[in-house]
Amino acid sequence: MSAQPDFNQKKAEGREMFPQLEIPETLAAGPGPGNTDPRVLARFAAAGVADHMQADVVRGMKEAKIMLREVFGTSNAYTFGVCGTGWDGLDCAFSPILPGDSAVTFVNGTFSGIDDFNIRLKASTPEDLAADPLNPKPANVITVNVAHGESVTGDVIEAALAEHKPMWAFMAHYETGSGRINDIQGFNDACAKHDVMGIVDAVSSLGIGYFNIDDYPAVTTWASCPQKGILGLPLTYAPVSFNDKVIALLRQRGCYTYVHHPILEARHWCIVDGEDVETAAYHRTHSGYAVASFHEALRLLLLHGREKKAADYAFYEKGLRDSIEAMGCKVTSNMPSLVVFDLPEAFEGKEKELVAGCRAAGFAIWNTLSEPAQIRIGILNQLTVETMNDIVGRFADAMIEMGAEVDKGKILDDLNGYLSSR
Repeated sequence: MSAQPDFNQKKAEGREMFPQLEIPETLAAGPGPGNTDPRVLARFAAAGVADHMQADVVRGMKEAKIMLREVFGTSNAYTFGVCGTGWDGLDCAFSPILPGDSAVTFVNGTFSGIDDFNIRLKASTPEDLAADPLNPKPANVITVNVAHGESVTGDVIEAALAEHKPMWAFMAHYETGSGRINDIQGFNDACAKHDVMGIVDAVSSLGIGYFNIDDYPAVTTWASCPQKGILGLPLTYAPVSFNDKVIALLRQRGCYTYVHHPILEARHWCIVDGEDVETAAYHRTHSGYAVASFHEALRLLLLHGREKKAADYAFYEKGLRDSIEAMGCKVTSNMPSLVVFDLPEAFEGKEKELVAGCRAAGFAIWNTLSEPAQIRIGILNQLTVETMNDIVGRFADAMIEMGAEVDKGKILDDLNGYLSSR
């Protein structure tokens, strides 16, 4: 590892210029981001310098919008991309929530917990913020906590919405903090029954699982991200989709944002009054590089086929899961793109040490960010025999280095036997 430059020394010598930053390629085997498809990177690099109203940029946004509707499985006119990461998409999704609005949130991991925090900020009154500016606890937001490693079930959702009758309800589809899939059908049905507007965090499910959001009409709003199932590139576009009910609400009472205002943002994607139009209206400075790469990623996903991509994830996840369990670990997740597990009892407490060693060697896996301590290994954009062997082999090496008795050769033989069965 190269020595860290001493900025103070350089300043003293009259040289304030740092050397060029070099970030090495790693095997991205965590919950996200995944390694980016070279074809997407090629479109990014090949894009010319163009302003945000240039005809080809606008054309790319128009076509991306149409492809994104297909990826979501929706006819929602207000389906587009929000500049930034998944948190930008989610902030846009939460923007219709106003101070004093009632909401029920379901939390079963780190990231649904951050979503809950964002919703509490949106729904807080000035008095709520004054009482606790950095962690407001408005009485109008009810947080339903589900134990780490468990899914949010339809029964839990139904009971909470029946009791509290909120205006809004929120749930993560796939919770990557614990690797659990939550009951989207149960969430939709409870929202429909109690006339609640549902919001879903689809950051880790869109482009990975196979579903059509129009099958869940009581979910008024969906938000995803660019760096996982769609693109593998952070800071491009976070997909969002709003149905007519929430758009009508926005027209009636507005919201407290310009940048993340769903109706205003949509105009740059040539969506006006619920219709596709030819001319874009300026909203922010979009990047031609981002548009080109986003467009290519959506195109490649649809060429691959949404249903086939979902089947591929399920197939390769099983191979990874079986391999990890063969090393004596206990898997507790049920996501198709992520395996979350406990280390063997003898190595309990060494999770961060193991992860740090792997990451230092260019093998980017993650521990959980909240208790209990577990390991997370993902397969975002790693759907080949070669990459699966690389992931399993590297993790086996890490376990062996830690002192575990792992038969790497047999595990890889079994993995390849499984992979060849398809």
